[in-house]
Amino acid sequence: MHKVYALIYIKHFKVNGENMNIILYILIFCIGALFGSFFTLAVYRIPLGKDITHERSFCPNCNHRLEFLDLIPILSYLFLGGKCRYCKQKIRPRYFLLEIMSGVVFVLFAVSLNLDILHTDMNTWIYFIFGILYLASLFIIAGIDKDRTYIQKSVLLFGFIIQTIYIIYLYIVENNFNIYRYVIYLSIICILMLIDIFILRKKAKNSYVIENLLLCVLMLGYTYETITILTIIFTLLCIAFQTLLAKLSKKKNVRKNENITQIPIGFYLCVTNIVCLIVTNFFIL
Repeated sequence: MHKVYALIYIKHFKVNGENMNIILYILIFCIGALFGSFFTLAVYRIPLGKDITHERSFCPNCNHRLEFLDLIPILSYLFLGGKCRYCKQKIRPRYFLLEIMSGVVFVLFAVSLNLDILHTDMNTWIYFIFGILYLASLFIIAGIDKDRTYIQKSVLLFGFIIQTIYIIYLYIVENNFNIYRYVIYLSIICILMLIDIFILRKKAKNSYVIENLLLCVLMLGYTYETITILTIIFTLLCIAFQTLLAKLSKKKNVRKNENITQIPIGFYLCVTNIVCLIVTNFFIL
């Protein structure tokens, strides 16, 4: 009789655990979609030096302040038929797609870590939280670089601050934590920043290469050497494929005398790094 009760309890516990995980992943998707809505705002405002936390969102066409019902990720776009509620101007579908994509990426990242609300240890949850902030940095960097072809240093700085906090956490909780590799990365960051400040800026030269190197160092700190190397390889392949397509379609996106910095290298680095991170997590964890 006791065995029967035990089996019923285990089955009930398992079912409840599965239901809680479903709710967890739905919540993660909603958080991702909410982040996606913020990304569109950040990509537009940060390069212009505008406030991204206190200033209310507005329609870029009629400048009308948007209300709460206008700002619900995914749902507002569907209910409004992809148009502004006030001026009826069409809303760019990229906002809608980015919200969906952000939610999907957050869920895939959680699944790659095997997140389970009842069995996942605290260290994995901490890694997931810092990973979400890291992904947010990459989304914003990619969006700005895609539109303007430069890496926003303030977003890079945010990524390095979050990385530093996570390194301090690892140093406290892990007895065999290798602090020396991060000291090397920090030294590289300092050298690149000094080159940017005292050499390139004085000569009014483009620092896009330095910015991309700093982005790679940021990736090294979060995703380690193997994933970063894979990221760089796939980025080069993507750029080569884009250049080939441009030539085959006889477009003028990549002219013969065009500088390679006009290609949004940072965008490709961010996208491929996200893909490589999630895919490798499925095989490693």
